[in-house]
Amino acid sequence: MQEIERKYLVVSADFKKEAFKNIHIKQGFLNTDPERTVRLRITGDKAFLTIKGKSSKNGLSRFEWEKEIDINEAKALFELCEPGIIEKTRYLVKAGDFVFEIDEFYGENKGLIVAEIELNKETDTFKKPNWLGQEVTGQVKYYNSQLSKNPFKNW
Repeated sequence: MQEIERKYLVVSADFKKEAFKNIHIKQGFLNTDPERTVRLRITGDKAFLTIKGKSSKNGLSRFEWEKEIDINEAKALFELCEPGIIEKTRYLVKAGDFVFEIDEFYGENKGLIVAEIELNKETDTFKKPNWLGQEVTGQVKYYNSQLSKNPFKNW
């Protein structure tokens, strides 16, 4: 499956008033090789194993495969993760026909808030909310796999 998304910095907390849902996420990486990232994630009472391929040249799309796994197995697999577990709250905000996923990070990435919008095709357009800042699509340092290695506090 091909994932097409754009990523932005968030310039104000106004998005929280528009959120229709939020959930705590804990994630770690079993492999952070850019050719094939393997992510482990617990969201609420569910767990997922995700494999992502290398991003396209413009950073907009890449292969993604995801499978739900048993939460107890996920907790055990966290013992095998590379250093740098990420914790964040994800807020969901409707934007026309799309939904923004806004991640507010904690721990070593505290202070970083990033919004992603998944598109159907690279040419899709959408109305940009006033809390949306600079686009960082394709900037590798904003990938969660990289934030686990080089957290925001070190920038």
